Amino acid sequence: MLRAIAAVCRGMIESLPGQLLMLTVGFIAIGVVLVYFPASAGYRLQWMMDRAEAAHLAALAADVAPGGALGEDEVWALLAGADAVAVSRVRGGMNELVLYAGPIDGELTESDVRTTGWIGHVRDTIETMTAAPGRFLRIRATPMGRPDELIDVIVPEAPLKEALAVFSRRYLVYSALIALAVGTIIYLALFYMFVRPMRRLATAMIRFRGAPDDPALTIRPGGARNEIGQAETELAQMQTEIRQALLQRERLAALGEAVATINHDLRNVLASAQLVSDRLAMDSDDRVRGMGERLVRAVDRGVRLCEATLEFGRAEESPPVRRSVVLTELIEEAARDALLVEGETGVDWRNRVEPEHRLNADPDHGHRIFLNLFRNAIQAMSGNASAAAVLEVVAVSEPGFCRIEVSDSGPGVPPRARDNLFRPFAGSTKRGGTGLGLSIARDLARAHGGDVELVSTGPEGTVFAVRFPV
Repeated sequence: MLRAIAAVCRGMIESLPGQLLMLTVGFIAIGVVLVYFPASAGYRLQWMMDRAEAAHLAALAADVAPGGALGEDEVWALLAGADAVAVSRVRGGMNELVLYAGPIDGELTESDVRTTGWIGHVRDTIETMTAAPGRFLRIRATPMGRPDELIDVIVPEAPLKEALAVFSRRYLVYSALIALAVGTIIYLALFYMFVRPMRRLATAMIRFRGAPDDPALTIRPGGARNEIGQAETELAQMQTEIRQALLQRERLAALGEAVATINHDLRNVLASAQLVSDRLAMDSDDRVRGMGERLVRAVDRGVRLCEATLEFGRAEESPPVRRSVVLTELIEEAARDALLVEGETGVDWRNRVEPEHRLNADPDHGHRIFLNLFRNAIQAMSGNASAAAVLEVVAVSEPGFCRIEVSDSGPGVPPRARDNLFRPFAGSTKRGGTGLGLSIARDLARAHGGDVELVSTGPEGTVFAVRFPV
């Protein structure tokens, strides 16, 4: 039983409605406590003013007594009406004992209504509530309508203590009823305005995580114009985009499996076609030889396209194995391979990298990055017969990084290709290209904590920048 109660309490504490309920109750309780002491002090002050006014009236009654003297019974009657044991007043600088019931047997405390502030009244109220029985209270006040007089009255403190107890019980009952009503209204308002939509958001995210491909689990925005409504709208859009991405990923995965399945047979077919095209390219007939050469180039493009597609279709690149690499040696090797692959001998190769530049990188990944950039630059310059082919690399140091700029004298990147320059299968600027070179280069650079970016392009040439951690 106790364990079940503890579980329920723990669930309330950990839930948003339970936390809201505790905050509401806590703040209302704090407000009730903060208001109670000033209210009690005000009640005590009013009680003392009433006793002072009653004592003033008793003093006035004594003044009009026949013969100017009161009998013992009249004194006791006037003191009982004022709930006092002694009354005196100061008038015209003279201190006059008006009514007196005899010696006071008990502790005496004093409260001057004229000079005591609110903090003093609160302190005196707490002291009255905790005082021992039998104490007397001396009240000093100015009666209403007589600002030149001072009433000094001594009363038993027990009636005041009892009156404060009754006031406290009444205050507790009324405060509890008001706090219950106000707390219920505040709790329900906050619950329906904030907690309920937040729980709806949380539930929608949990359900979507369990089955992201189910369109029925997409949250339907409630139409609120506040931040919660905006969050619902953004969540619905995000769920739709994720579902579309998952569907596209499934289709791409199926396509990748299909490509992987037919890869072997396709390469065999292309190999056979390559043998035939080689024979045709060596024929003595000029027309047949020309057709064979075009066929060789077409088959080569098909082979490269298949290899590039399969290479890009791998789930992820192997993580970089970092080590210290001499940058000028890495760039020189990549440039030699690029020139050899592209068969270009008229390119003016300029390696401006200083020997002291070193990278903290995977040398194989670095070679692939620069090989792709160099091959793209050489291919771009091969179609620009109006200018000399110049391929140049420089390196500058940045805080924590090395910036390598690869520039060429090609015709520049066409405007229509700049927006998709780093997108696979969309950023190629030449016929038959896959557009994977720059995409792969950027992915490899970012895996090292760097990046590849287009710095400038135009009729005077193109500049790419590679950032690598040193």
